[in-house]
Amino acid sequence: VVNPGDENEVYFSANSHSITYDGGVTTERTGWSGDSHDMWCDPTNPDRFMISDDGGAIITLNHGKSWARVDLPNAQMYHVAVDNEIPYNVYGGMQDGSGYKGPSTGGGRRGGDQWKSTAGGECGFILPDPVNSNIVWGGSFNAGLTRVDYSTGHRRTVKVWPESAYGAAAKDVRYRFNWTFPIAISPHDNNKVYTGSQYVHVTEDAGQSWRIISPDLTTNDKSLQQPSGGLTKDNLAVEYGCTLFAITESRVQKDLIWVGSNDGLVHVTKDGGKTWENVTKNIPDLPPLGTVTNIEPSPHDAATAYMTVDFHQMNGRDPYVYRTRDYGQTWKSISSNLPRNPLGYAQWVHEDPKREGLLYVGTENAIHVSFDAGERWLPLQNNLPHVPVHHMVVQEHFDDLVVGTYGRGFWIIDDITPLQQLTDPVLAADAHLFRPRAAYRMHSITGGPRVTATASLNYYVKDPSIGPATIRILDSEGELVRTLQSRPSVGINRVSWDLKYESARKAKLRIRPEANPHVVEEKRYRDTWVNEGWYPIESWGTGGGFSGITVAPGNYTVELEIGGQQFTQTLEVRKDPRSAGTQDDIVAQVKMQLELRDDINLTTDMIDAMEVMRKQLVDLKGAAGSRADATAVVEAASKFDGQIAAIEDLVLQPVIREGDTKSFRYPNLLYSKLSVLAGDVSSNVDFAPNAQQRELQEELRIRMQARLGSFQQLLNNELPAFNAVLQQNGFGGVILPAVERR
Repeated sequence: VVNPGDENEVYFSANSHSITYDGGVTTERTGWSGDSHDMWCDPTNPDRFMISDDGGAIITLNHGKSWARVDLPNAQMYHVAVDNEIPYNVYGGMQDGSGYKGPSTGGGRRGGDQWKSTAGGECGFILPDPVNSNIVWGGSFNAGLTRVDYSTGHRRTVKVWPESAYGAAAKDVRYRFNWTFPIAISPHDNNKVYTGSQYVHVTEDAGQSWRIISPDLTTNDKSLQQPSGGLTKDNLAVEYGCTLFAITESRVQKDLIWVGSNDGLVHVTKDGGKTWENVTKNIPDLPPLGTVTNIEPSPHDAATAYMTVDFHQMNGRDPYVYRTRDYGQTWKSISSNLPRNPLGYAQWVHEDPKREGLLYVGTENAIHVSFDAGERWLPLQNNLPHVPVHHMVVQEHFDDLVVGTYGRGFWIIDDITPLQQLTDPVLAADAHLFRPRAAYRMHSITGGPRVTATASLNYYVKDPSIGPATIRILDSEGELVRTLQSRPSVGINRVSWDLKYESARKAKLRIRPEANPHVVEEKRYRDTWVNEGWYPIESWGTGGGFSGITVAPGNYTVELEIGGQQFTQTLEVRKDPRSAGTQDDIVAQVKMQLELRDDINLTTDMIDAMEVMRKQLVDLKGAAGSRADATAVVEAASKFDGQIAAIEDLVLQPVIREGDTKSFRYPNLLYSKLSVLAGDVSSNVDFAPNAQQRELQEELRIRMQARLGSFQQLLNNELPAFNAVLQQNGFGGVILPAVERR
């Protein structure tokens, strides 16, 4: 970038930022390093300029004397893989980072405590062993290949050829490994691992030795293997030509291996590499020298495979997506209605493992889906940023589509079972309830990522004017567990159920606290106080029982009611496989939680009734205070209020009214003690209550019955007597409200 005020002063940047003040005769390095991409100089003030690089933006306001870095929510992921753990982990190499492993259930930026460095480096395939996820293979530049074994903590270098290729042109090295060379684990033998230079290499002894099972499967055109770079040579395998870029073995047929190169060749072997066939000539309308970014053998049919070829480095921006149904003897273009634009070239195609012909394709700025093996494509963008989608995989146990983007990190479309079940009859129906995937009763474990237990309940409507949807979940006895409401939009709708029963009700306070009467006007309470005349209980140590009770493992019935129609499906809730609790333990825990919830609700109803009566007394004294003949009424109202308060103050400690969320100035009373016990039982995940918890439950029930008895006596005796006083003095009586079931 040229200084707008001095044409001899030029700023330039590659891996560091430099300035020349004399037209390039001499240069001065400012010291900033990083893979830079673009620069901008403020035309009104040349002291201020900015550089963008792989990780964010760097800004100087003082002509490069000091810099400030602005981290952005971006991450350039080359590939993505998943393991079979529950919950599963996501793997991938990140530009300017390393190979990473992180939980699918948690977020976190690079360097966060949930994302850990693993095998490989910034640019490679990072693959967990599908049988033993303690083993992870990872690639990196300079033909780097490592293997990590988490059971021992060992990390080994297992390069195919350990001779450094730094600085050498492709034509001068023994094995031409690409910057992001392919690695594949055999789906038939997890001890067999493939990787590719210009040859296919295989190991069956954890990288202790490698053998070649192919000839050179590239054009081996030496003109494409010259030193790379422009003004400065940069031979780091980033631009190596005539290398293998894709290797995949069929899941359906052992020893059926597909290989694609970055100079446009496609080969296939059916005998594990003994013989190879070049099928490139069978691909119609395929320009030369494209990069075969991936070949996807169908998980349903051995003869079928899909392929994407990228020509953007040749300034070819159209998507090239192909399908073969006869082992590559013939190919058909299936990029028909994919958008044509400068960023429309295809990077990856993936077939759903559950539904044949359901395809996902990633381009340089979008993701699309096809339900008919690529004959027609539909956008699947939703809230995914328009960003390069370079790799994707379906995590089969959870039916999640996991996407690696080159710019915005990993993204997951949770639960694609509606796509797997979406058929023409479903689309023709007014409404449809999809069969839900099994849900896990997940819980966080010490030292592990935070997880939540949820079930995705998916339904389809053709026209949202059909009306609101009501979803009910019933247990195996037909008892109602939860009711959920949804306002549908056209197409597929999702309601998430947290696998919990209805929560305990919270009491509504209606009397200003004497010690802090202004608390009701605080922002957190203002709306309900002004509009409805109440504010909620909010106190440390009282919320445990309100968080909801997670259902026990078992089968549940999901009912969808919409537009006068009713649909049902069965939902299986599974035990967290990491849990040491038994099914009987969990059932006992849930039983006690439900009992405590019911006790809390009884206590809440009693508090609500007393609060409504006391609010009437406050209003009554305010109205009667202006009448000289109402002294008896005011005195009687004060006495009756004191009688109610005497009972309420044995149920709910008075300081709770003040909104102090951590008040220890008054002992917990019945309402809080029930809630704290419920919280203790629920936090003891998957284990039956202990003897002392059961003993305390019985003690609290005795106290609750005593308080309920006192309250009932007040209703039977003091309330009628007080109402008689009111009637004698020309006032209406205090009304005991019907308890609102919230």
